Amino acid sequence: MPVDRILLDTTGRFPEKTVLVHDSIRISYGDLCALALRLSSALQNCGVRRGDRIVIALENSLDYIVSWFGVILSGGVPVAINPDIKPAGLQNIVLDCTPVGIISRSAVLPVIIKACINVYPFRFVLMCDKRKDDGQADKAIIYLDECLENGKDSFHFKDRRDDELASIIYTSGTTGEPKGVMLSHRNLLSNAMAIVGYLELTSKDSVMVVLPFYYSYGNSLMVTHIMQGGSLVVDNRFMYANVVLDTMVREYVTGFAGVPSSFALLLNRSNFRHMSFPSLRYITQAGGPMSHDMAIEITRIVPHAKLYIMYGQTEATARLSYLPPDDLIRKHGSVGKGIAGVSLEVINENGEKVKPGEVGEIRAKGDNVMLGYWGNKEDTENVLRDGWLFTGDTATINDEGYVYILGRRTEMIKSGAHRIAPREIEEIILKYTKIAEVAVLCEPDTILGEAISAFIVV
Repeated sequence: MPVDRILLDTTGRFPEKTVLVHDSIRISYGDLCALALRLSSALQNCGVRRGDRIVIALENSLDYIVSWFGVILSGGVPVAINPDIKPAGLQNIVLDCTPVGIISRSAVLPVIIKACINVYPFRFVLMCDKRKDDGQADKAIIYLDECLENGKDSFHFKDRRDDELASIIYTSGTTGEPKGVMLSHRNLLSNAMAIVGYLELTSKDSVMVVLPFYYSYGNSLMVTHIMQGGSLVVDNRFMYANVVLDTMVREYVTGFAGVPSSFALLLNRSNFRHMSFPSLRYITQAGGPMSHDMAIEITRIVPHAKLYIMYGQTEATARLSYLPPDDLIRKHGSVGKGIAGVSLEVINENGEKVKPGEVGEIRAKGDNVMLGYWGNKEDTENVLRDGWLFTGDTATINDEGYVYILGRRTEMIKSGAHRIAPREIEEIILKYTKIAEVAVLCEPDTILGEAISAFIVV
């Protein structure tokens, strides 16, 4: 099933239900779907054809969601990027995936102009600001409000295959230039269905969105909640965390998703410890390891909310494993087992499964594993082998099948005769209550080869 069907199907079930709350904006599924269909019609009138890539450089907003679904409904492929991207970064992406257009705001226009000098030109530039009626507007630029006013709300792309390219998300991986992770409709839907299952998401759920939609974790929040008829409560002011916490209480939010730094900010720079969140049902964490002490502290503050520790990669659409909340103490430090439909193994250099306690590399297989990197056969073949995704993450596994990540294969510190995982050192340092965040890495040492350095935030 093509991923745009989730918006169409959910709209059929909950046309009047609120899908998005953002500042003063509250919009229903019916109105959102109509806007996305009108944009898709306008994009096809601009010449967008099946498989055409279209860059979306927008912050989390109604415009972003309309654009993402509008592009897919038109038959195009959204390439969502950070709207704060620099000209060189945008130029690399434009040269790599040769998009036919870009959707952004006027503030990003100088970046677009710099990036596209003597480079593959866009067929159209669609701005989400209102047209300035000053007689000097660039005739080559089109505007979202005019597209929505003139487009049809009953026309969309049909007959798409599940294995067809649906989205490209750029990730830097471990080294080198950013790589375009190609995700199919099957990738997005299978991962969303698994997440919906273990989080037990329903149409009654609403999630506080502070993670960007252009990031795979943020994208999964959008897709899973729209799939179930839930609500997205967007607040882009997380550096002012108390404002976001007030929004959570006011909107009766049932879910919160964050990366480790999100929770470090909540615990050390907000009123999180002193507030009550009676509606909060679940909390999810991914995007890097969370210390056990931090996890326990969060469950102490909101004991009624289930905390899910998760692991994934953009190359796996978002999610590979999760630790059930009931195992948080019993299996502390673990990222759990593979999600539904995903097989996880830890293997040694000979491709054999490691024994409990031994160190190896995680590999994964499932419908959520990417199609490959756009235009990059060599890197694709390095990570996709014999139907498996080789993650580059080192880990151990216990006799019950629970996975314990040590870090990136390239991050292991070789100090004297010892191989040391930075995460193990970070866990110890974070036990000191006056330290909020830490990053451990190595530096050259004439005796040991590599010595350990720690950078801390008090």
